[in-house]
Amino acid sequence: MLMSNVFYKLIVVCMVIVFVLPFLVLLVWSFSQSWPSNALFPNELGLRGWTYIFSPHSKVLSSLGLSLLISLLVTGIAMLICIPAGKALGIYDFAGKNIVEILVLAPIIIPTITVGMGIHIVFIKYGLADTVVGVILIQLTVVLPYGIRIFASIYKALGTKWEEQAKVLKADFWQSFRYVTLPFLYPGIVSAGILMFNVSFSQYFLTFLIGGGKVVTLPVLLFPFVNSGDRVVASGLSLIFILSSLVLMIIIEKTVSNRVEQTEFYYL
Repeated sequence: MLMSNVFYKLIVVCMVIVFVLPFLVLLVWSFSQSWPSNALFPNELGLRGWTYIFSPHSKVLSSLGLSLLISLLVTGIAMLICIPAGKALGIYDFAGKNIVEILVLAPIIIPTITVGMGIHIVFIKYGLADTVVGVILIQLTVVLPYGIRIFASIYKALGTKWEEQAKVLKADFWQSFRYVTLPFLYPGIVSAGILMFNVSFSQYFLTFLIGGGKVVTLPVLLFPFVNSGDRVVASGLSLIFILSSLVLMIIIEKTVSNRVEQTEFYYL
């Protein structure tokens, strides 16, 4: 028993080190002024990176706000599509269902550049290129497969027995969905929402392609600093990118988890 506890604690410590160490490296880099490749620690510390990040001309805060706005809109719209689509694939049998399931996964299976270039031509034709609306639409094609698969699995396990029981008790469609089905969907809403938000929030190539450099999200702003080798500014932007995504994920999880606790009697 003692050896198992020691082994367990050792695993926990190793996992903490693996997850925390990269953040510490980014933090040190963001405050470094000079860090030669042959030195274990920076030779000089400074605030050049953070001074640039919070300066008005850096556009970091505006790009962060735009990233959050686009990702929230993409996640919300995708959720409205994924729930009924997941129900259709998870419960009902219809002609061509296997083909539809393959088409749903097509944006993941087919290389992103192929999907992006084809859609870009169509967006140029209809005036959606270089616009926020175009970026939202192209990101929907990427996040929808994840959400649809999650809700299809939930509905496949849930079945129709609860909704049928609600109909027996004279509940209409919206009452059945709100008071019976929706509580079962809360765990899926959390997992699908967090996954789709992260995929949207971290999207660079499609955002840059469809946005044409005019829709500047945080990944679009971050990539040039990573590519140019400016690790000081890139580290600071990376920390903001990670922390903002993490904070929003915690808020989403806590909000929906509270709803699950309030409706846990449905799981009896």
